[in-house]
Amino acid sequence: MRRAKRSSGPFPQMPGRAGARGVGFPERERAVLPNGVTVVATRTPGLHSAMVAVYVRAGSRHETRELNGVSHFLEHLLFRGSEGYPETLVMNAAVESAGGSLNAMTARDHSCYYTPIHPSALETGITVLADIIRRPLLRGMDVERQVILEEILDEVDSNGRDVDPDNLAKRLAFGPHPLGYKIAGTPRTIRKLREPDVRRHHAALYTGPNVVLAAAGPAPFEEVLAIARRQMSAIPAGAPSAAVPAPRWPIGPLYRAIDHDDAQTEFTLAFPSVPEQNADHPATLCLRRLLDDGLSSRLPYEIIEQKGLAYTIHAGLETFEDTGLFTFDGACSPGKLGLVISEILSLLVRLREEPVPDDELERGKRRHRLSLTFALDNPYELAGWIGTGEILGWPETLEQRCRRVERVTAADVRRVARRMFQRRNLLAVAVGPDGRSARRALVRAVESSGLP
Repeated sequence: MRRAKRSSGPFPQMPGRAGARGVGFPERERAVLPNGVTVVATRTPGLHSAMVAVYVRAGSRHETRELNGVSHFLEHLLFRGSEGYPETLVMNAAVESAGGSLNAMTARDHSCYYTPIHPSALETGITVLADIIRRPLLRGMDVERQVILEEILDEVDSNGRDVDPDNLAKRLAFGPHPLGYKIAGTPRTIRKLREPDVRRHHAALYTGPNVVLAAAGPAPFEEVLAIARRQMSAIPAGAPSAAVPAPRWPIGPLYRAIDHDDAQTEFTLAFPSVPEQNADHPATLCLRRLLDDGLSSRLPYEIIEQKGLAYTIHAGLETFEDTGLFTFDGACSPGKLGLVISEILSLLVRLREEPVPDDELERGKRRHRLSLTFALDNPYELAGWIGTGEILGWPETLEQRCRRVERVTAADVRRVARRMFQRRNLLAVAVGPDGRSARRALVRAVESSGLP
């Protein structure tokens, strides 16, 4: 069964999306159907597989508090059959016989339905995806309700309290704004959802201006566009979805510690970042790579390799159309929490105060370029690039991003670090044994960090 994910898309965001010297980037071609559906594709003649994905600008950000979870609920229901494929066995067999595998995800700002497919069977993949988003039967609601209620249990403790650090951090960051809602909803809202609620949500948001068909693989754009005209022109034109602007980042530091019976303490630190189209986004990408991009980068080298304070630790960057978050997350034994947080903050202070050595910055840019080179062999990632770019309003080409990243200087990195990594911007969440002690450890680490 399809599950909500906490990423900003179903495909791994290609880290940095920078180009590789000497590598020719495939063209990104685009057209808009009369009903508002956008068709975007990139051709990779050397590959033997294709990917098709239908993005819809419908996620938990487009919900009310009372209907929180309806986007994710709808995603589940679409795989229960459509007018063209009322039997799910027939629907899945049609795609699987062409090498595909239907899947989907819901994020805060969009949903996506996708499948790999053999290049000779593009029409099969697009036809099935188009039919399930245009003409769903929306049956089996009581069964899917139980599935989703089970899914929600993964994020709560035995008392029903949310113990997912990502959800808790976003609630601190966005408060009652829809970006702070849980993607899957809450047990209360899921139990209350009824078929008319889901049908109204589908009718309002699954319209031409909110739909993007993204394809990557050997097929020429003319073929993709011709199939889209046949299969997607009947999607209602409707109106584009509207999202409430993101709120101002709260003044911190803010702390949240939750008792949870576990052997380790999970934690998340969050700072405000910028959306993809912002001029400082490339420098932010470079910052993330300096901190977490293999064992030679600062975060794993200092905290894991040199000091052995944690088994896993990561720096992440999540962007929406009008805001973003720069996060650190990991897990450690409860007694080491303060030490781990102190080490992370010490690294941030150094990035604020010391220019990044040229060779270190260039190594990050080089890995940027190489990661994109590898992605050219993967239609899964290429479709994710063009699809998320289009649906979220930053349809940047690979070459454009390449040029932006290549212009980043050590001074840019330091300037962005000084603006972003401030004590007043910090949100800190810990989930584990003895939440009171965890909170004290967080507070002590921040107060002694030297972070201005």
